[in-house]
Amino acid sequence: MTEDTQKPEGTDVPEQPDAAPQATEEEQNVAPEAATEPEAPQAPANLPKKFRCPVTGEPRWEALVNSYAALEKRLSQVSGPPQNDEERERLQRLLGKPESPQEYAVDLPHGLLTIDPEVNTRLHRCGCTQEQVQEVYNLAAEKLNEALQHLAQEVQADREVERLIAHFGGADKWAEVARQLLAFGQNALPPHVLDNLASSFEGVLALHRMMTAGVPSIPGARGAGVEPMAFAAEKKTLDAMLHDKRYWKDKDPAFIAEVTDGFKRLYGER
Repeated sequence: MTEDTQKPEGTDVPEQPDAAPQATEEEQNVAPEAATEPEAPQAPANLPKKFRCPVTGEPRWEALVNSYAALEKRLSQVSGPPQNDEERERLQRLLGKPESPQEYAVDLPHGLLTIDPEVNTRLHRCGCTQEQVQEVYNLAAEKLNEALQHLAQEVQADREVERLIAHFGGADKWAEVARQLLAFGQNALPPHVLDNLASSFEGVLALHRMMTAGVPSIPGARGAGVEPMAFAAEKKTLDAMLHDKRYWKDKDPAFIAEVTDGFKRLYGER
C-alpha cells in the first residue's frame, strides 16, 4: 500500500510556514540606535537675569512660572473698581501713591512757592501719585506768575493814569483828552500802533502831540486817505476851540457839543 492510498479522503494537510531567516552574527552584534531625547526649550535673549542660573546661565523655569502666577494673582485683585476703602488704598498704592504725605519729593519751580504740608496731606488723601502732586505745584506756580504779572500791569497802568491826570490838569480834562485821543487814534493809526502808544505815559503824550500837530492818517488806519491840508485846517480850528475858556472853564454845553461834532467830522464816530 502506498502513502497516497493511506491518506484519508477529504483530509487536507495545512502547509507549514517558511521558517524566519536567521540573523547573521554580524547583524546580531550591531547595537540598536539609542533613543533621541527632545531638546530643552531655549530661553529668549531678553530673559531677565533673575530667571537665569547665575552659574550656568540656564533658564530657571520654575522661578519664571512662580513669578507669572504671582503677577496674575496680583492683577486679578484689581480687575474691577474698588469695593471698599481697603481695596481703594491697595489700588492707589499700586498706581504709585506713597505711604505718607511726607514722602512727596516736590521740586519747587521758583521761590514764590513753598511746600505746604496741609496741601500734601489732602492730595495724599485723594490718592495722588508723586507725578500728580508735582504737576499741582507746577500749575500753582504758573497761575501765580500770571496773576503777579497781571497785578503788576494794573499797578503800572494806575500809576500811568495818575501821571496823565496830573499832566493834563485834572481827571475831567484827562477824560476829555482821552476820548479825543481814542477817536484820533482809531482813525489815524493802525490798531497795533494805537495799542502800543496807549500802553504807556510817554506813548499817550506822543499820541497827543500827533493829534495837536495835525498828523495825517497812517496807511492801514481807519481814516487813511483824508486830504492832509483839509485835516490840518480842521484840526487847527479844533485846537483853538479846545483852548477857548468856554470849553475848558465855562463848560458851555453848546460849545462843547460843537467841539465834539468837529472831532466826529475829523476822526469819525468812536
